[in-house]
Amino acid sequence: MAGRYVLALDQGTTSSRAILFDQEGQPVASAAREYRQHYPKPGWVEHNPEDIWESQIGVARQVLETSSIEAGDITGIGISNQRETTIVWDRLTGEPIHNAIVWQDRRTAPLCAVLREEGLIDHVRATTGLVIDPYFSGTKLHWLLENVPGARERAERGELAFGTVDSFLLWRLSGGRLHLTDVSNASRTMLFDIHTLDWDDTLLTRLRIPRSLLPEVRSSSEIYGETSPGLLDRAIPLAGVAGDQQAATFGQACWSPGLAKNTYGTGCFLLLNTGDSPVVSHHNLLTTIGWRLGSNTIYALEGSVFIGGSVVKWLRDGLRIIGVAADVEDLARTVSDAGGVSFVPAFVGLGAPYWDPDARGMLTGITQETNAGHVARAALEAICFQSIDVARCMEGDSERPLDCLRVDGGAVVNDLLMQLQADLLGIPVERPTIHETTALGAAYLAGLATGLWPDQEALAGHRQVDRVFEPELGEDERMSRYAAWQRAVERDRG
Repeated sequence: MAGRYVLALDQGTTSSRAILFDQEGQPVASAAREYRQHYPKPGWVEHNPEDIWESQIGVARQVLETSSIEAGDITGIGISNQRETTIVWDRLTGEPIHNAIVWQDRRTAPLCAVLREEGLIDHVRATTGLVIDPYFSGTKLHWLLENVPGARERAERGELAFGTVDSFLLWRLSGGRLHLTDVSNASRTMLFDIHTLDWDDTLLTRLRIPRSLLPEVRSSSEIYGETSPGLLDRAIPLAGVAGDQQAATFGQACWSPGLAKNTYGTGCFLLLNTGDSPVVSHHNLLTTIGWRLGSNTIYALEGSVFIGGSVVKWLRDGLRIIGVAADVEDLARTVSDAGGVSFVPAFVGLGAPYWDPDARGMLTGITQETNAGHVARAALEAICFQSIDVARCMEGDSERPLDCLRVDGGAVVNDLLMQLQADLLGIPVERPTIHETTALGAAYLAGLATGLWPDQEALAGHRQVDRVFEPELGEDERMSRYAAWQRAVERDRG
């Protein structure tokens, strides 16, 4: 029965995923593939764009091959993506001129310091809603133009194209016919005016970025074009795009002001819907665009934590105290608490609300009695405490307390982590039945554009809650543990 499914391509920091959703918003087939991470220097993180492409198109084909669903049954494709990761490619050949510089990369910290010294802090905040930090795409793009031989001259001749991962995928999927992004991804470049919805000339001039490099900015839900016929058996409409965290917020049905979600992936990303007006943060959070449907732009406050679930990967691959990521829960349960250990996992600096690119990871409170269980539990608590830092700032900016936190991402299968988050935050934590809400949000955006669903009201009944974690920790103990975390962060920053 044609046109009853939508395909979501979820391109993440460590893996690419493809999920087919039916009209009820239920996943019916999926595939995922990890790809290699590159660390050429301390603080540098890169991906080979060809690995991104091959893994993403590979899982898309795999889903079609292993399911009984044909390309003709798919009404459209939605894309969610790791956001600030920066790629520049040749417009003629489509070949990247350099590895992608990943959102975690800190190589442009010196340039960001110069921009702050030049007095651009207020302009960046007022125009883009962001802070000056290596996290965002603008300074990464500047670095590529300055350091790849011939790149600047080729860019000025109009031979090159820049994009975040969504733009690169749209280019490849369309056979080079589309050079687009959506407002949510554009708002993460530190080059985009979130009020006028256009690229900012002041920042383009300062960073010496030609406008010809930049993609056209479109809404998050519309038919942009279609795939090249040879890629997936037949041409399929490309119909929805959003950065991963905005897609997850949409997939969590946080459609009303005041609703918030936290995604526990490589990092942690807490977003609060603020409606159709941007809210200026006075606590070092980000004012960002959530999505745009038709002529309606929805804004959000965001707190970005750089190291979330990837701290568990470090316990596995670095310390080697667990065999697989899922083992961390059992190890942490061997102790009743962290034994006074605090873990600040600032492997690539600290994100919101500190924005300290020079901070590095630190363990404090270690004694002769400290064992692997204490370290594992402190690592899980660190994920929670970083999210609490953001939540408290968010409550201050929005002038309203959070009464519930919707959660998603790969790490939410860890019951202990979710219970710790409820205990340490002091509010219920709500885990949906479908954990892959990033892909679900991309599917929703594409399905709305292609008519699979007539409007958001048709999606409202899809959301199902798997479990609500209620706080069980007393207020005094909660505040005592949080104070210990804050002391550890201050030592780390110093």
